[in-house]
Amino acid sequence: MAEQSGLPYPLVSVIMNCLNCEKYLKEAIDSVYAQTYHNWEIIFWDNASTDRSAEIARSYDSRLRYFRGEQTVNLGEARNLALEQARGEFIAFLDCDDLWMPQKLEKQIPLFDDPEVGLVFSNSIIFNDLGESRLFYGRNPNFHTGYCFPQLLTDYFLDLETVVLRRAALDGEEMWFDPNFNLIEEGDLFTRIGYRWKLAMVNEPLAKWRVHAAGWTWTKGYLTADEKTAMLERYKKTFPGFSERYAKEIEIVETQIAVKRAKHLWREGNSPAARKCLAPHLVKGR
Repeated sequence: MAEQSGLPYPLVSVIMNCLNCEKYLKEAIDSVYAQTYHNWEIIFWDNASTDRSAEIARSYDSRLRYFRGEQTVNLGEARNLALEQARGEFIAFLDCDDLWMPQKLEKQIPLFDDPEVGLVFSNSIIFNDLGESRLFYGRNPNFHTGYCFPQLLTDYFLDLETVVLRRAALDGEEMWFDPNFNLIEEGDLFTRIGYRWKLAMVNEPLAKWRVHAAGWTWTKGYLTADEKTAMLERYKKTFPGFSERYAKEIEIVETQIAVKRAKHLWREGNSPAARKCLAPHLVKGR
């Protein structure tokens, strides 16, 4: 691995955001301490937890830097507050119920030797407390590397706990995580980074994403549609020539948004409104 900033092993800041995570917290933190790559720090942001999360986090050594907010804020804002404390040349993310494999950082950091790479990801294992598991990218993997902004826009394929960012890519953004988003804050930021930087990938599972039964609801799908609409409008204002250059991709995303809204309306028993929501996109598809 080539030296960077005069060091053979540059510092990686691991962002951990916590809100009442005591159940799985120790296991998550231990998976960072088990890394074969040793030059890291944990930025632990406690989003005003009321359980034993603070006690657990503070039981570790100085490599875990503990911070606590005075009140609970949206996840995007909480991630930004943690990022403000990061000192590393690279930024990684681990939610408090997920896990890393021991060689995760050791295998990912060398891919940044390409100066055009701003984000490195990997495969992951999706699992639950029943012992069921599967690969995030399974038999028909749907991911892209290199310059792949259009693919991120229309078929977002990244898994947060696998992502490592070059700090320079993050600092090139006028805004980090959008504090107005509750569901797509990471997808928005990583897609924006993909507009200017290449993506690279280690094609093996280097993390584990714990799935909870209550984690997905029809309501969230509807809210995702609202947030994606706001995201598209911002991109139209931010990226020069976006509407013309990515007209096909915009149409795909707008259709996806309409489908999410229609599903919500059907579930609410409002089929006329659902059909009205889909009608313009069905006409386009003919």
